[in-house]
Amino acid sequence: MIDASIRLQAKIELARRDFFRYCNLLAPEFYKFDREYLREFCKALQEFPDSDDDILVVNMPPRMGKSRSLTLFTEWLLGETPHIKVMTASYNETLSTVFSKNVRNAIQELKADESIPVYSDVFPSTKIKYGDGSMNLWSLEGGYNNYLATSPKGTATGFGANIMIIDDLIKSAEEAMNANVLEQHWEWFTNTMLSRLESCGKIVVVMTRWRSQDLAGRVMDEMPKQGYKVKTIMMRAMQSDGTMLCDDVLSRKEYDRKVAVLSPEIAAANYQQEPIDTKGALIPYVKTYTERPQFEAILSYCDTADEGSDNYANFIFGVTPEKEAYILDAIYTKEPMEVTEPLTVQKYMEHNVNFALIESNNGGRGFARNVIDKMNKQGWNKTVVKWFHQTGNKNARILSNASWVVEHVYFPSNWGTRWPRLYKDTMHYQREGKNEHDDNLDALVGICEMLTGQRVSDDERKHRTLF
Repeated sequence: MIDASIRLQAKIELARRDFFRYCNLLAPEFYKFDREYLREFCKALQEFPDSDDDILVVNMPPRMGKSRSLTLFTEWLLGETPHIKVMTASYNETLSTVFSKNVRNAIQELKADESIPVYSDVFPSTKIKYGDGSMNLWSLEGGYNNYLATSPKGTATGFGANIMIIDDLIKSAEEAMNANVLEQHWEWFTNTMLSRLESCGKIVVVMTRWRSQDLAGRVMDEMPKQGYKVKTIMMRAMQSDGTMLCDDVLSRKEYDRKVAVLSPEIAAANYQQEPIDTKGALIPYVKTYTERPQFEAILSYCDTADEGSDNYANFIFGVTPEKEAYILDAIYTKEPMEVTEPLTVQKYMEHNVNFALIESNNGGRGFARNVIDKMNKQGWNKTVVKWFHQTGNKNARILSNASWVVEHVYFPSNWGTRWPRLYKDTMHYQREGKNEHDDNLDALVGICEMLTGQRVSDDERKHRTLF
């Protein structure tokens, strides 16, 4: 038989090379090899520093080992790369101090039992610099300011980080519903944390999702627009087939008991990573494309602004033989008709639109006539423009046709960057309650009505072969 000490030395050697093995060595009762989600989480953390990604966002349910894993990861990073500078951020100064103490105590732990491994077994040369007494800012021997623990209300002055780790900034549902708090988190992240990041530095954001505009949501939406490469890992407590992420950590029985005492929105946010404000979203997701397929026609649907506060919404889309709609361009603006009329003509010409349909309600008929007049003056006769009076109830039309839009309308993969207001108003549209804008959904539903034959007048039938 292999001697126990030899087996231990083998485990220690593996722990130096593999982060999950390190976790398993020091906390085997939690980091079990059959807990696949923990192995996936640890693997993602280990691979991230050497990857092409700039930011790693991990969304996980509560009590699944987020903070514990991040503490161990900080220890492991400091042992593997002693000159690295790590900054960790928690909800408040108390939690950030606890995080710091846990990391520091692990590095300083003295060995009391030869059979029980400690940090110094794995990384014997990694030690806290003597006399470095600050609890939240300290150095390793041979290094300088290797570690800082902070919070949104703390300080990061004079510290530069190679790796930033942000751990669950939202304390409660009340904070999650406070737009000011969420905005403060974003300003802290962009104005303070990013300015502390060294060249080629990396950021890890790990949190339970609360709102679409929480820090994780803002990072996923906004940072790619600034050229950052963001990787996202989302873990739900209960899978679509009813099985649990890890029965050993949270069983179905315990899950049902927990969610039974929570509101559906809070339960969905905490355990299923469904932000509170998107739980009732009419458009839960959209299909996207990067390569445009072969089209049998290029069409346009336009909803002119009803009132001064409304948006002009015009979609130009390609139609495949299967009657799928691929959005090629969009005009979504509050600009007056003297701006939208020539812009619409420009888009028709740019995309070689075959047929355009314009709602004639509230000035739409005059708008359509002006568009035709402007096309004629430019010698453009390839686009057939027709108008019609919309008699259907807008809300009823939107609700009854939204599922078709989700399944059959494709947006460019970068549509959030190209049309940020359109993206926001579409993805935040609620099934119940008052929505600030519905012109975008009205126009998207108009596409459905065109392609499913719900909107076919006598004039349109003459051009039915186009779509």
